[in-house]
Amino acid sequence: MTHALIVEDDADAARMVAAVASAQGLSAACAGTLLDARRQLALHAPDLLLLDLQLPDGNGLALLDEPDLLGHPRLVVMSASPHLPATLRDWPGGAPRHLVKPFSQQQLREALTGRLPEGGSEDAAQGLSQVSPASPVSPVSRFGLLVGASAPMQAVYHQITQVAPTQFTVLITGESGTGKELVARTLHDRSPRRARPFVAINCGALSPQLAESELFGHERGSFTGAERQHPGFFEQAAGGTLFLDEITEMPPPMQVKLLRVLESGSFMRVGATSTMTADVRVIAASNRDLAQAVAQGLLREDLFWRLDVFPITLPPLRERRDDIGLIASHLLEQIGHQEGQHRELPAAALSALAAQDWPGNVRELRNLLKRAWVLSAGPQLDPILLASLLRRTAPDGEQTKGRAISGLGGLIDLAVRPMAMAEPPVAGAGTNTGTSTGRSTGVGECAEADRHRPVRVSPVGWLSLPLGISLAEAERRLVEATLLHLGQHREQAAATLGISLKTLYNRLRSYGAA
Repeated sequence: MTHALIVEDDADAARMVAAVASAQGLSAACAGTLLDARRQLALHAPDLLLLDLQLPDGNGLALLDEPDLLGHPRLVVMSASPHLPATLRDWPGGAPRHLVKPFSQQQLREALTGRLPEGGSEDAAQGLSQVSPASPVSPVSRFGLLVGASAPMQAVYHQITQVAPTQFTVLITGESGTGKELVARTLHDRSPRRARPFVAINCGALSPQLAESELFGHERGSFTGAERQHPGFFEQAAGGTLFLDEITEMPPPMQVKLLRVLESGSFMRVGATSTMTADVRVIAASNRDLAQAVAQGLLREDLFWRLDVFPITLPPLRERRDDIGLIASHLLEQIGHQEGQHRELPAAALSALAAQDWPGNVRELRNLLKRAWVLSAGPQLDPILLASLLRRTAPDGEQTKGRAISGLGGLIDLAVRPMAMAEPPVAGAGTNTGTSTGRSTGVGECAEADRHRPVRVSPVGWLSLPLGISLAEAERRLVEATLLHLGQHREQAAATLGISLKTLYNRLRSYGAA
């Protein structure tokens, strides 16, 4: 049986390729790094090698020099660039097939069966350039540093694929937290400049007094404090990509100088007498409405037209709710890797998360997951805690509020578990009906008699309070029941009750339980 080795760091893409290969009657093994690939080569030399060139631990081409790569197998290169590396054109196993990402399953099947034209990178690129966002290309859940399988994100991936191999300026717009820098980094990683620096600048952080020096550099002695020559951001990004985030926050005098650099392709250090060539691709971004920013004088109109060569607009989370579960799982993987402990989302949490509008987009979602991660114990985020945090972040709009509360239903149902509750009143108690002794029992007397009963654990999952109990006493019982349910974990209890930890300690002190 023909054996294929798939070297691809995107796990979802590797699984898709392996599934198509298996359907074609091939045996398949996957590797996400050069190290994993070398291990697979030692176990079983492949007849067919499907190779991604950009791997976490190096360039995929390094694998072709391995002594375990016997017999020069057929080679299929999978990359975002439409240009096949020149070193591969004389591959002893025959000119490699070339799949330009994202590619369709049909293109993959043709490559596996040898029907894709040899060295067909230009053909593949032309075919891809004719694919519209609605064309039948297999959706991918991850693309570079971006996560999402929804139609709006597939359109963004298509735009990135089209413009990444070029030298054109790109203008990225979208709400705060939608991932504009991730798009810029993905554009760089899939461009011919990928081996050179990627330099990101927040234009709002540029000092008005030193902005020119920071961007273009300065010569020694050019101003007070300039004790040595300093290369600016344009020099630091030479041959690579310069990302200008929040471009509307750039000081107006610097916008004039930036426009000059973009038009002439050259600049001068502060204090210098000769010009330097700006071999830099510029990508700009903003979370503002740029037409409005121009009208308000925050962005020069001529600079806007110079930057707006190829616009990419990122959709907010509320317009791609199907991606929220994927993004949340990806963020939890990142948090778990950082903290050295793995935790998962409850299954019912996905619909609850998707019901939120997330005005802060991915940044807001990440912050909520971090809070839930810190306050949860065990391998899964606590569903009660998640429900509480989501209620606190729900928007005020009536229509949205109804959807958010509806979305919490499954999460709250999942969270029902043994919970502390008071002894329920005896049937008939709390009414004015006379007893067998002729003595009437009032609501207040029943509440008074019940006030000092100990809090018990009930399998029902709710807290029962008698009518006539004071608000202060009801609050005390709720606080104590929540603490008992959460194993006396005070941080979790405060988050669940929607109060600060300081307020909880003050309450416990007043109950004599601090």
